[in-house]
Amino acid sequence: QVVLVESGGGSVQAGGSVRLTCVASVNIGRDYVMAWLRQAPGQERLAVACISPDGNRQSLASVQGRFTIYRDNAKNTLYLQMNDLKPEDSDMYYCGAYKAPGAGTCDMWAGRYNYRGQGTQVTVSS
Repeated sequence: QVVLVESGGGSVQAGGSVRLTCVASVNIGRDYVMAWLRQAPGQERLAVACISPDGNRQSLASVQGRFTIYRDNAKNTLYLQMNDLKPEDSDMYYCGAYKAPGAGTCDMWAGRYNYRGQGTQVTVSS
């Protein structure tokens, strides 16, 4: 069982920055693909950005140049640095993971992430 705990959300004005943090209960180093997901009530869950065990990344076009996903395998921690935030970035953000030993890439299909945290809310005001 993998437990993921997010933190770092909050309220910020447009143009501001937030860093989300996700701590995993297991050693994520070589085996787990990680991602940040977002979902609004009644809406489809989407992958915002993902990262493979060795650091290969993908992200939505709408966040490229503004959001950066990175991981510290020694600390079993995943981060999402969110800069130049816009009101449309407001949402509940979840940390996600799936086990894929030796994976050289990551999957941007949110349904792949069978482990998910409880989420942290990000609200951006204009």
